Amino acid sequence: MPTLFETFSIGGLQLPNRVVMAPMTRVRSQAQVADDMTGEYYAQRATAGLIVSEGTFISPAARGFAAVPGIWKPSQVEGWAQAVGDVHAAGGRIVAQLWHCGRVSHTALQPSGSAPVSSTSTPTDGAKCYIFDSRGEARFTGASDPIGLDADGIAETIADYARAAAGAVEAGFDGVEIHAANGYLIQQFINPGVNDRSDDWGADTVDKRLRFPLAVADAVLAAVRDAVRAAEDAGTREPGTPFVVGMRISPYGTVNGMPLYDGIETTYVALAKELGARGVDYIHVADQSSTTGDRVTPAVPREFVEHMREVYPGAVIFTGGQTAESAQGWLDSGLVDLIGFGRPFIANPDLVRRLRDGLPLAEADRDTIYAQGEAGYTDYPEYSG
Repeated sequence: MPTLFETFSIGGLQLPNRVVMAPMTRVRSQAQVADDMTGEYYAQRATAGLIVSEGTFISPAARGFAAVPGIWKPSQVEGWAQAVGDVHAAGGRIVAQLWHCGRVSHTALQPSGSAPVSSTSTPTDGAKCYIFDSRGEARFTGASDPIGLDADGIAETIADYARAAAGAVEAGFDGVEIHAANGYLIQQFINPGVNDRSDDWGADTVDKRLRFPLAVADAVLAAVRDAVRAAEDAGTREPGTPFVVGMRISPYGTVNGMPLYDGIETTYVALAKELGARGVDYIHVADQSSTTGDRVTPAVPREFVEHMREVYPGAVIFTGGQTAESAQGWLDSGLVDLIGFGRPFIANPDLVRRLRDGLPLAEADRDTIYAQGEAGYTDYPEYSG
């Protein structure tokens, strides 16, 4: 069986190991643009087989956290291009996670103070947004009441995903990951306990639940093909350079007001089958049972992964509270190909080495996970004995 430290290929993208740095919001980009510090942070962690960037907003309406970079305008693409260049110079590979928070947002973050958009006009209970208040102080606050997207708004949002994907190609990323997890917009369309629409974008059947995520996937795949072709024709991209497309899901997750419902496995196995038919390169499965601490969120059942694997031919990443031992167990099962690690990467930029050599792991300072400046971001050292 493979180990964490053996090579792997996703869609032609060669990875030196099977350790994935999972996406983590760090709120260090007050201007909503990736900068020198962003590049330094990711380059320090470039020994990961693959880095998935922090969630990157696809439009102004997508925002649910302050101080997070976007990828909807040229200055943001340029900022990411610099950061991606730093990662590549350090020998790493990085994909951009495309993010829309949907109803997990606040009017303070929305254009002209408008209401957040969603599949529904029903607010979420217990979700938190990160804002700067009227005094300029950063704090978490509850989400504002949303409005349900109309047909034109849905079409515009799908186009925003496509534009962001094209921007990721322009910035030099090695791929994109569509964020369909953690109770954000795409999952708000999938989950029938949230999506109360009566139109074709509703969730009363499996086909309807899949309509929005598959429309986003189709738009992203088409935008990537066009952007790659244009860059190759312009001589700004080496022909044949891989660019992968993935989707992150949290089928059994309850974060941000996602209720459990009958038919979770049926829904997500059907989604996996459709993503495979479209040539999506990987699915990133997030298990939230170890991170919520609420005794409500179940673990992702092994049987679910087995059934998903039966219909999906691409690569599978599995993330959620993993240790070196549990990660190897998943690899030994043959059900997953790569293992994601999130918070261990915060205080251990050399996590791959520490896992490989059995070195102790440093603990992250919880007070600086969501903060500004270098402290708790780029100042964690590599292991020195």
